[in-house]
This record gives sequence, C-alpha cells and structure tokens, in this order.
Amino acid sequence: MGVILDTSVLIEAERQESEIQQFAESREEEVFGLSVISVAELLHGVHRADSTKRRIKRSTYVEKVIELFPIYNFEISIARIYAELWSDLSKRGIQIGAHDLIIGSTALSLGFSVATYNERHFEKIEGLKIEMIWKRFEK
Repeated sequence: MGVILDTSVLIEAERQESEIQQFAESREEEVFGLSVISVAELLHGVHRADSTKRRIKRSTYVEKVIELFPIYNFEISIARIYAELWSDLSKRGIQIGAHDLIIGSTALSLGFSVATYNERHFEKIEGLKIEMIWKRFEK
C-alpha cells in the first residue's frame, strides 16, 4: 500500500518547520508520493511569497520535497478515473476542486490512500481511502 501526500500535509509540515521525511520514515513499509498537481501547488506558493527571503525558504523546501518523494504524473490512466469521477459527481450536483480531484484520482489509480488535513474535499470521492493527519508534525 502507498500514500499520496496532499498539499495540505506538505504545507503544514513546512509551517511547523518539521521534517516531512521523518513522517514517511516512521512508516517505512509504505511508499509515499505526490501527485504532480501538488508540486504545481507548492511551486505556486513559492511564486506568491511576499518577500525574497520567504521565496527562497519556500523554494528550498519545495525542492527538497521534490527530491524526497516520487512524483506521479497526470497520465491517461489517471485521466480516465478523473473523467469518470468528475462526471459522476457532477450528475449528483457535487463539486470538488479540480486539483483535489486529480490528487484523489492519482491515489485511486495506484491503489493508494491520501494523507490530508482536508477531509471534506476528499471524502466525496467514492472508494478513496483517506488518512486524516490529526497530530501536528514534531520538530
């Protein structure tokens, strides 16, 4: 089994100035990875930084995360799951942000769960196993 780390988990680890690597190492029997959309969201945060100092700090963190974890690209198998989920949810009048739907579709395509602080978006995706991260990261 594996785990896709949602962007919310990565942002919280950065805010707490903790080592995201330690979280993954505590469950060494599992594969941890990121959807490519999480990388885009993290890089977006780098570009939105309100100072050069903060931009450099964020960039360093994001580059470390990219180096540490496998990145799963949005490919045709994920696109098929995404399209079906999007259609099914739309028919039921349920909206989920495209980014979260891509992250969820990535996890489903791999048979992985999603670790997140944002259960309310992911709980709408049928069949997706969600791991809520209640405990704050430790320094």
